[in-house]
Amino acid sequence: MRLWKKILIGFVAFMVLLAGLFVVFIGPWPTYSAGFEGAGYFKNTMARLDQAAQSVKPQDNPGPLKVGWGTALITPPIGTPLAGYSARMSKPSTGVNDELHVKAIAISDGTDTAVLIGADMLLIPPNIAEPVREQVARETPLKAGNLFFTASHTHDGVGAFAPGLVAEFSFGKYNPAIPPMLISAFTKAIVEAYNAMEPAKLAHGAIDAPQFIRNRARDAGVDPVLNWLLAEKANGKRCFVTRYSAHPTILDDDNMLFSAEYPGYLQSAIEKATGATAIFLGGAVGSMSPRAPEAADPIGRCEAMGQGLAQLVLEAAQNPVFVERADVASIGIPIDLPPFQMRPLSTKWRLSPLARRLVGLRATGWMTAVRVGNIVFVNAPGDFSGEIAVTWRQMAANKGLDLWASGFSGEYAGYISPDRYYLDVRDKRGNPQYETAIMSWFGPHLEGYLTTLMARMVDSLGKPSSKG
Repeated sequence: MRLWKKILIGFVAFMVLLAGLFVVFIGPWPTYSAGFEGAGYFKNTMARLDQAAQSVKPQDNPGPLKVGWGTALITPPIGTPLAGYSARMSKPSTGVNDELHVKAIAISDGTDTAVLIGADMLLIPPNIAEPVREQVARETPLKAGNLFFTASHTHDGVGAFAPGLVAEFSFGKYNPAIPPMLISAFTKAIVEAYNAMEPAKLAHGAIDAPQFIRNRARDAGVDPVLNWLLAEKANGKRCFVTRYSAHPTILDDDNMLFSAEYPGYLQSAIEKATGATAIFLGGAVGSMSPRAPEAADPIGRCEAMGQGLAQLVLEAAQNPVFVERADVASIGIPIDLPPFQMRPLSTKWRLSPLARRLVGLRATGWMTAVRVGNIVFVNAPGDFSGEIAVTWRQMAANKGLDLWASGFSGEYAGYISPDRYYLDVRDKRGNPQYETAIMSWFGPHLEGYLTTLMARMVDSLGKPSSKG
């Protein structure tokens, strides 16, 4: 055989091998549409949930409430990249507009204790949440299922906190010094809250605040509810907890100053007006954008929106109806996620399931549910849709429960949008729809799957005590 033929055959064989490897590791692969009910990931997660539920013991005659709270600073050194907005290209931060914090509130009925954690971060990754769970368990009796994580989702918080291709693209080039700082701060706030628990009473409510939120993805509804909770100790010290679902994206990618955005101004406005500690729990921010009041500049708009929301809370809490007894129950588990199905170009083709590993995404998530009397806090592993939150809240209301839905539960699984929009992958200009094509990573039935888990988790917490 002539040399040129050998070279040609070798070249063709190499190209075939290269194409095969590309398809195996990158794609395209055909999409799937199978439901979740018979899938192994669903069965495994439900078995894990049912086992965890056996340790939940709702109290029919709860003891007096005890509450404590703690705070820690998480503003990193100037020069650390900001998390959010890939257009920043991992550029170093240039200063601090307002400080970043992680805050925690521990609530106990004398038998069970749960801790709600709010952080001025884009999200809380597993390389932070998992070590925090372990460290807190060493320093307190608290277990992983007692800790409820969420983040405000500010796009101007600490970055460089996670390795991997996707992480570097969105959070900035990884700095191994950042995770230990965050782990220490989270642990400090949680342990401080636990150790500070004293007799206290609670009041809570919900405010309709549609003037500050809009649906950025489609002509559809929003999650307009501004939730508030007020804890007051016997010595008069107070802590406010709030939750709202508008994306903290008033500041754009040209901002290079650290900022907690409008949630930071909301907290500081309450603290200045009352002398209390204020904690913000991120809501269901998927598709939900802020509708900030006009001001001279973006920072002014953040301040105006934060102050506007704070004023609504302060007015609603002027005559609080307190309870001194309420049963506390919590459950939290790692969950298996559906097969990877990222579809950047077509509804019929997806990237290879192996591509998930190449970009540093995990096949697991985390969900937690906490009930304090008739309040139920639930979280999901990602940008959780405000439209779904409305549905969940109504499901809970039918059972006499006030449900607060959050995302960023210590894992990140992309955008969690209503299943009915799964094939809506093009915007009005024909480009890939950001939330349902580019950032929807785990299949066509993720809403149904998580809704089933949520309902089972909430049921496992039992009904509120009639003596609470």
